[in-house]
Amino acid sequence: MTTTTPEAPRASKFPHLKQDFLASLVVFLVALPLCVGVAVASGVPAELGLVTGIVGGLVAGLMRGSSLQVSGPAAGLTVLVFEAVGEFGLPVLGVIVLVCGLLQVLMGALRLGRYFRAISVSVVEGMLAGIGLVLIAGQLYPVLAAEAPESGPGKLVGLPGALADAFGDTGALASLALGAGTIAVLVLWRRMPAKVRAVPGPLAAVGLATVAALVLDLPVATVEVRGLLGSLQPPPLSAFGELAQPGVIGTIVAFTLIASAESLFSAAAVDRMHDGPRTSYDRELLAQGAGNTVCGLLGALPMTAVIVRSAANVQAGARTKASRVLHGVWLLLFAALLPGVLAYIPIPALAGILVYSGAKLVPVREIASLWRDHKGEVLILVVTAVSIVAVSMFEGVLIGLALAIVKTAWEASHIRLEVVDKGAGPVEAYLSGNATFLRLPKILDELEALPQDRPVRLDLTGLHHLDHACLRALEGWAERHSAAGTEPVRLTAA
Repeated sequence: MTTTTPEAPRASKFPHLKQDFLASLVVFLVALPLCVGVAVASGVPAELGLVTGIVGGLVAGLMRGSSLQVSGPAAGLTVLVFEAVGEFGLPVLGVIVLVCGLLQVLMGALRLGRYFRAISVSVVEGMLAGIGLVLIAGQLYPVLAAEAPESGPGKLVGLPGALADAFGDTGALASLALGAGTIAVLVLWRRMPAKVRAVPGPLAAVGLATVAALVLDLPVATVEVRGLLGSLQPPPLSAFGELAQPGVIGTIVAFTLIASAESLFSAAAVDRMHDGPRTSYDRELLAQGAGNTVCGLLGALPMTAVIVRSAANVQAGARTKASRVLHGVWLLLFAALLPGVLAYIPIPALAGILVYSGAKLVPVREIASLWRDHKGEVLILVVTAVSIVAVSMFEGVLIGLALAIVKTAWEASHIRLEVVDKGAGPVEAYLSGNATFLRLPKILDELEALPQDRPVRLDLTGLHHLDHACLRALEGWAERHSAAGTEPVRLTAA
């Protein structure tokens, strides 16, 4: 008599399909209003935001890099895109995004992704804070049904007047009520019961605002719909001639650096949220570059990894990259089958979402924490943010980077002068540390305070670094002191 044992069930080829499928639906519901809102705030057709979200899922999502990170149009680039569209036009935006993508692919191929982790965190947070402030100021105008000034300072200065004018206009008051209500829903959503919070906050806020506008027949602006294919604007060949303009080149550099840094910093944050495979920074940069290349060819918005969608993906239980690919599929189906739904979405509701998103970009808690132990980092953060608001994105980031480099060089230039004076014979002086031009005033002040009527022996063997400016200054001081002393100064070099 023989016995048989039942066969073990075969392992599924897609063991996490259920978790990834459910997570993709959550990410889709989070991404939908954000894609539309970012596009409207950037001054481009709403459908182009969906196109970038679709590319983020179907192109970047399929590539290796960060398995759970989700890409799409980001609020962090809204201000820069709006400025680029206003200055160069929508066709040139496609060229800018295309070249940005190609540069990211090149940097990924050259394995430069890891070096973005060397960018000062204070500069990045200052960049995001500056973007957040400009975004808040700019999006409060659609909430008030008013026209926004072009400059960052103009937006801030004009807000009190726009608010005062709104109280005398029925349409503006309705718009303000919808925008304020949207923000209130987003703020209070975390306190809702768990079953209610199964619906993403941004979707709930926009949905409630849309229903209120329809039921109450409120006189507010809504999204203009052109259709998915009608919104695609591949850059014509003539637009590539604009690459000779210095302003276009500067915008490309800004897009590339900011989009890459934001994506890779987001990847680092997402890695801390799960215990799955870690991000390959070079491959992630390749994926972002491939996505932006496709977005540029389609004339869509630039793409970055977005922490809001990525966090929603992780929290919804995603296990593999299938969730982010599927979210791109759902966006494509919505854009193809239900584009008319967009026409019912009130503009002030989308503006309210971006005001809320802009506020989250301002790192208030981080500033308070840094102030206790690293006041210099707070200075870099604040200067970067203020420069972005006062000047522009690109110049503000450059100012922040320059300040961070100067701060690092200053802190690295530690130098100490130890003087041994036995009351008779030459004065023994020992320099140790790093002698750079940044510390030159301190070095010369201390050396010139030595007795002028006695010989000095200056020992430099304790220096780890002596730059040319300091060497020449020390030689000049030695000549002056020798002329007044009893014998020449002796410099003992390493």
